[in-house]
Amino acid sequence: MTSPRLAALGAAIAFAALAGTAPAHAGAAATTASTTAAAPAVQAVPVFRDGQGLTVLPDATEVHGPTDFTLTVTTGRLSGKHRIRVLLPSGYDADPGRRWPVTYFLHGGGGGVDDVAAAPALHSDSMITVVPDGGLKGWYTDWLMQNTAEGAANWETFHLTQVVPFIDANLRTRPDRAHRAVTGLSMGGFGALHYAEARPDLFGHVAVLSGGIDFGRWQVRAAVLATELNVTGAWCAASSSSGSSGSKDCTGYGLSVDSDAIFGSPYPVFGADRVWKAVDPAAPVNLARLSGTGITLYTGNNDVIDVNTEAASMTVKARLDQLGIPSRFVDYGNGAALAPSCNGGHNYGCWAPAFADYVPRLEAAFAAAN
Repeated sequence: MTSPRLAALGAAIAFAALAGTAPAHAGAAATTASTTAAAPAVQAVPVFRDGQGLTVLPDATEVHGPTDFTLTVTTGRLSGKHRIRVLLPSGYDADPGRRWPVTYFLHGGGGGVDDVAAAPALHSDSMITVVPDGGLKGWYTDWLMQNTAEGAANWETFHLTQVVPFIDANLRTRPDRAHRAVTGLSMGGFGALHYAEARPDLFGHVAVLSGGIDFGRWQVRAAVLATELNVTGAWCAASSSSGSSGSKDCTGYGLSVDSDAIFGSPYPVFGADRVWKAVDPAAPVNLARLSGTGITLYTGNNDVIDVNTEAASMTVKARLDQLGIPSRFVDYGNGAALAPSCNGGHNYGCWAPAFADYVPRLEAAFAAAN
């Protein structure tokens, strides 16, 4: 008889792709851009002061351009050092009396803060964009197990109670929900919807791209298990931001941890999966918290991954409709109607034009809130 954990491993192998964002290609593109571009204009990076439990490592700051830089911080809530990339509007220095809306971009599994370079629409002249490290498999939550090889892993606390107020304390933001958005793709899509539900006081807008947003689906749970167990094969074969694939480009999900490390047991037996149910973004009790929030969902359906993100997104949309909560759902199918670069799959060829569609709408919502 097959044990539950062996069955989970098989499912994880089959659906590892759902959590991945193929950041290897996006990261490579970002590195190339930063190393081959002309020297940026002289402009001082804003001074960031320690606070909200974060300590800035000043010698580790990376300057990618006159309005594009990455901080490195430490915190007692997470093991190790963590990067926060910040994209400022071009007029930030020129208009010192102006305050700006902020959008948080949450990257996908196996990704990092430099993935934002693959979605240029997020570098807007109408808002600040902040890209906090979410870990290779952080899943935007405080882990149930804190004694794994990953060490302290309180990602939700780091983002919501440290990074957000830290940014507000150090930059000229408009620190209200009407002028703050959270967006994310794949694993980060779960994070974006989960954060919007957990803290509706912080975020007035949320956008999810190809998100793992229905924990009622075993395929989504299997994707989480794949990241915990560092099962990379299926993702390397199926997901790529440049349209190519190959395991040589796969960064993986870091150190392997217990399959119950993040959300506990995934099996719906005697309430063992209670944490999964509590944080499930598709649960009606959680969706009900989004009343008054601007909600946008994007997905394709043209590969093994986005077939599942489409199903998850359709469930969320249907439940929002039942609750009477307005939302915008863009199912671009095989991608033909979205952009020539989009094949309807789980990649930046689709996500970049999806952001190009979304950002002007978000900018208009921010302006209307003024």
